Amino acid sequence: MKLQTPLSVEWLATFLEAKLIGNAAQLATGINEIHKVVPGDISFVDVEKYFDKCLHSAATIILINKEVACPEGKTLLVCADPFSAYIQLVKQFAPFQKLYTPISETAIIGEGTHLQPGVVVGNNVRIGSHCLIHPNVTIYDNTIIGDHVIIQANTVIGGDAFYFKTRSSKNLKFEKMESCGRVIIEDHVEIGASCTIDKGVSGDTIIGAGSKLDNQIHIGHGVVIGKNVLIAAQVGVAGKTIIEDDVILWGQVGVNKDLTIGKGAVVNGQSGVTVSIAGGKTYFGTPAIDAKEKLKEMAWVRRIPEIWEQLTK
Repeated sequence: MKLQTPLSVEWLATFLEAKLIGNAAQLATGINEIHKVVPGDISFVDVEKYFDKCLHSAATIILINKEVACPEGKTLLVCADPFSAYIQLVKQFAPFQKLYTPISETAIIGEGTHLQPGVVVGNNVRIGSHCLIHPNVTIYDNTIIGDHVIIQANTVIGGDAFYFKTRSSKNLKFEKMESCGRVIIEDHVEIGASCTIDKGVSGDTIIGAGSKLDNQIHIGHGVVIGKNVLIAAQVGVAGKTIIEDDVILWGQVGVNKDLTIGKGAVVNGQSGVTVSIAGGKTYFGTPAIDAKEKLKEMAWVRRIPEIWEQLTK
């Protein structure tokens, strides 16, 4: 998330009651989780085994819970609970905005776009021209939708990320990571009925131009879907996954988080993608492997009783 006005690290240290180490002249220009950071961003780390990754990331200002050597050109803000400090910043600069009318007065809706009864459009939403939004679709704040997009009934665009930190407290077992990202839907996308597309934690969930989604699909936070991707019903894609152009996911495919599906890959129905897979091939099974190899494996499995009977004669 980009900040509307840059913040000095001295102001941040005071606001968060943190100890400042390193460059005291920095200006923060964004707030981001570690895998999305760019120069100028604030990020956080609170687990020692990830210190090195965060300290040497693109992040300029790092919330951390231990005094360590500060890499050149960076600023550390040392505080007891970096996760809570990060959430404090998100709530301060991306606060929840109440909606008092079905279509926010701040929404921008393009020429020729039609909204059926029951559609809710949040604050600062932008919808392009010649779109058709069917009944009871909910579009959360800050969503961007391109031209010639069709969204079927009861779909929800821009819900919060499913992201929680485990705590030891009996009263607070899971602490919510507040989402300040967006959903971006590019031109000529079609989204079926009763789909849910979560916004990014701090960055963008993106549905690429020309992609088509069937009914009852879930797209997790920060997922980036390329152009002309085809996704059949009941597919679930976990957060931060990258699906490259021209991929096909058939019905009930499950996709794990933090992986990449290469360009032109086809994943057959009811498969489970557990690791990154290369493009240009067809996959099947759980974990998904080359479809031809999986069918051979299944043929041999069916022969196990016959082979066992021969071996025990």
